[in-house]
This record gives sequence, structure tokens and C-alpha cells, in this order.
Amino acid sequence: MIRLSKLTDYAIVVMSEMARHVGTVHTVSHLAERTGVPSPTVAKLMKTLTPAGLTTSHRGAAGGYALSRNADAISIAEIITALDGPIALTACVEGGDSQCGVQRLCPMRGGWEKVNSAIRGALEQVTLADMMGPPAWAESPPGPLDSIGAGPGPARRAAV
Repeated sequence: MIRLSKLTDYAIVVMSEMARHVGTVHTVSHLAERTGVPSPTVAKLMKTLTPAGLTTSHRGAAGGYALSRNADAISIAEIITALDGPIALTACVEGGDSQCGVQRLCPMRGGWEKVNSAIRGALEQVTLADMMGPPAWAESPPGPLDSIGAGPGPARRAAV
């Protein structure tokens, strides 16, 4: 199974919250409160995302973090690469930090790069904006009259 790290998943959650409030500088504690991601984890994310150019830090009394670009200009591939390293299914990928002991003799040499490139290309096409759903705090359980269309169902909640 191919799996992203929990840290990458949290980064997408935190960055989505930041994107909902463009132009706002967010503190670590505010992001933790709004997303449910623990403060130490949010702090760790910011220390990784900022040098990667995905967020910017602002110092001072009103300091915190903001996205460096709009959500539709940040690819999921960029976020994954910042936190997990090069996107690849195998170790024999250009830019990977591990070396394969049989790389010179491997009959698959170069073949996996086609798969890695396809996955990387697909993830480059998906943006942070594409991943954003409604904020968790906006969700509420359906009202008792939803089944007949008179309660505060999804169509009515969306208009709020």
C-alpha cells in the first residue's frame, strides 16, 4: 500500500485552514485550535513548510504564518516533497537519498521511473484548493426535517 506520512496529511489540513483566510497571519496555537492538530505538530510543520517556500513567517507581536501563494498555486506534490522527500514508489529514483545495491544489474532500471513520473505528474495536477472541503466546524448533523426538505439540511447550511 502506498501511504503518505501522517505529517503530510496534517500539513494539508493546516494549510487548508490557512487558505480559508487569505491575507491572515495565523499563530501556531490558532491553527492547532481550528484544525485539531496538536500545537507541537503544527510548529514542526511550519518549520518545514517555511524553508520549502510554501508558507512565510512573520515576526513580532502580530506574528505567525501565512501561505506563500494562493491555494490554487500550491500543488499536493510540493507539499509531499517538502515533508516526505521525492515522490517515488521505489528507491531507484532520481533525487532519492537511498541507493539500491543491485542498481547496475537491475533489469527494471529506468522502468520504475516511468511509474514514478506518472504518479508525480498526477500529484502536480492536484492543488491545495482542490483538496479543500468545507471546514469541519461548518459541518452539523442533519436536522429532523431534512428528509422532507424543511430542516437545516446541507442546502440550507451551505447558504449560511
